[in-house]
Amino acid sequence: MEPGDCHGDHSAVSALFQGGVKRVVIGMRHPLQHLRGNAVRALRNQGLHVDILGEDLTSNLIEDAQRECLLVNAPLICRAASRVPFSVLKYAMTLDGKIAASSGHASWISCKQSRNLVFELRGRSDAVIVGGNTVRRDNPRLTARHGGGHMPMRIVMTQTLDLPEEANLWDMAEVSTIVVTQRGARRSFQKLLASKGVEVVEFDILTPREVMEYFHDRGYLSILWECGGTLAASAISSGVIHKVYAFVAPKIIGGKNAPSPVGDLGMVEMTQALNLIDVCYEQVGPDMLISGFLQPLPDMIPVIPSRDETFVVDPTVSPYESRIIFFYKTWDLYGALSNFSPHPIQMGDENGDYVTWLSVEHYYQAHKFVGVDDPMAQDCVERIKSAKSPEEAARIGRSMQKQKPNLIRSDWENIKIDVMYKALKCKFSIYPHLKTMLLSTAGSVLVEASPHDLFWGGGREGEGLNYLGRLLMKLRSEFLGESSSSSEAPSLTV
Repeated sequence: MEPGDCHGDHSAVSALFQGGVKRVVIGMRHPLQHLRGNAVRALRNQGLHVDILGEDLTSNLIEDAQRECLLVNAPLICRAASRVPFSVLKYAMTLDGKIAASSGHASWISCKQSRNLVFELRGRSDAVIVGGNTVRRDNPRLTARHGGGHMPMRIVMTQTLDLPEEANLWDMAEVSTIVVTQRGARRSFQKLLASKGVEVVEFDILTPREVMEYFHDRGYLSILWECGGTLAASAISSGVIHKVYAFVAPKIIGGKNAPSPVGDLGMVEMTQALNLIDVCYEQVGPDMLISGFLQPLPDMIPVIPSRDETFVVDPTVSPYESRIIFFYKTWDLYGALSNFSPHPIQMGDENGDYVTWLSVEHYYQAHKFVGVDDPMAQDCVERIKSAKSPEEAARIGRSMQKQKPNLIRSDWENIKIDVMYKALKCKFSIYPHLKTMLLSTAGSVLVEASPHDLFWGGGREGEGLNYLGRLLMKLRSEFLGESSSSSEAPSLTV
């Protein structure tokens, strides 16, 4: 895929040029509109020879290669063209189509090699989702037990919150869990889950599409569905499942009431059956893995009219509000404004020495525990400092804050805004291109578009406090010379 300049520093293009590369073959242009074509132009301007599959290079073999590029980048293509993450439904069934015996026992249908492949699928996903029945029946862990690396978020979707008080998914030691449910369901149980560190998100109308649109807004690219037949049927009917992985074991279990992988879809004739696209067959040990797409990938280059074109068609419609700039994930147009952008900063510590932090978020999370006279707090600071990504740093800091609130420094609530502001100021001061980006937003309101963080973000419907956006606007004013003194505490009024 064409390199994406998500961080505003042209690092990918510069690395190719400085590395002496003379020719670049690109499988597909970047699917995000604000990045598409930028790297191609930059590389060609540097004198490199650039070929793009399907444009500069064409043949039957090239078509196959181009197709493979589309498949491997499917999650990002879906994000660019739709409002839901790329979703994969995975299940294991017997030769006679059962995912468990009549008693509910299901360990194990598939072989060990197949289960190891499932761990790999989890490791490539942002989240794994199950329904309430799976939690009650199987008590799963849903971890990617592959010896380290990425651990997907765990999501439980339940209308009634009829869930056990003790479950493996409520153990936050390795990875967090989010429960999505109908608004008002079992308030007392919601409090119990919150006390265990489980995040509960309520929906007015709980449907797979509403849930997927919500997690799309949270920046999730790919979801692995490991649910039972009822939720699987609902997800398929809602049109949110893109691909299916079916592990078929050479076993027969029988049973009139034994569950099947997909519940009632309302189909009564075989002509109504859903046909998979680009079907693949792979033998995994004694099992057969059948995979394919339930719907074609979205057009890689959707026709999205510009602001001016839209205005000509309908003067009352504007796809963007020019005075409000939203940012959230680092791949967004203004994503580099985020505290999660991977821009290292150097900040002085309590001894006057300068310490390098891999991102603003690393610095912020660690300072929840800085100065606390406890070995566990000091160890947490070091773990956050060495975290490989801002997301990992956030997970460590948030998890420890939930599990060991006594380790949080006593003045944290009073100083956390100043901690964030100092780190942001350092970041935008040492990276000229980031400062230029911030100054380019002058006259616009900056809103951190997190749908779930009501303190730093704007919330799902604008109910959040948007403190991060306010701090950036304060910093912008300071850079523009509108601040009376850079040493004053930041004002949080807009």
